[in-house]
Amino acid sequence: QVQLVESGGGLVQAGGSLRLSCAASGRTFSNYNMGWFRQAPGKEREFVAAISRSGGNLYYADSVKGRFTISRDNAKNTVYLQMNSLKPEDTAVYYCAAKRGLITTRTSAISTYDYWGQGTQVTVSS
Repeated sequence: QVQLVESGGGLVQAGGSLRLSCAASGRTFSNYNMGWFRQAPGKEREFVAAISRSGGNLYYADSVKGRFTISRDNAKNTVYLQMNSLKPEDTAVYYCAAKRGLITTRTSAISTYDYWGQGTQVTVSS
């Protein structure tokens, strides 16, 4: 089992920045590929970004490419999502997730992630 706890969400104006953190405990963090997803009210959960076990491979949804950066610190068992140039349409609950399988296999598919955090709310005002 892997326990994931997100933090860092909040209310920010459009154009602002936030950094989300996801702290992992339980199994060896470096054994897992990690992802960030988000779910806006009335919408399905969607892929945001993913990072491989070593941090050497990064993946982004087109909607956040160039604005968001995913990173990880295996010594601290933490994955981050730096969000810049935020837009009102980025408003959502953000979830981190851990994936045992290959990062290259259906990277953005929710069903391929094994463990999930409880989410943190990000609200971007216009």
